[in-house]
Amino acid sequence: MARTTNAGRLAGYERRYRELASGLATIGFIAAGSVAPRFNRCGTPGCRCHGDPPRLHGPYYQWTAKVKGVTVNRRLSEREAERYTEWIGNDRRVRTIVAQMREVAAKATDLILKEDAAKRS
Repeated sequence: MARTTNAGRLAGYERRYRELASGLATIGFIAAGSVAPRFNRCGTPGCRCHGDPPRLHGPYYQWTAKVKGVTVNRRLSEREAERYTEWIGNDRRVRTIVAQMREVAAKATDLILKEDAAKRS
């Protein structure tokens, strides 16, 4: 009976693993980093950004990421910021799915190794 239960559990792990893997195929482009809106003061005396209360210029969007160990910043248009935000969200989804795949694989691996050990005994 335990063999059938283990076979069923393993089949369930394999099914879940395939479901997760197929979810990866539906994700679009990915990008690392973050996008943040920035508001600035200019150097013009009497500008509204120096008023009380100050009304800063912006938003200006900035993408920041580590590229080959170096922090890179890039100013983005609003449309580029929208795209990067989507791609960064896709990257987070990829990492979440891969983490779930690792969990399922670990459970399946434990089961497979236990079965192998039982066969050797």
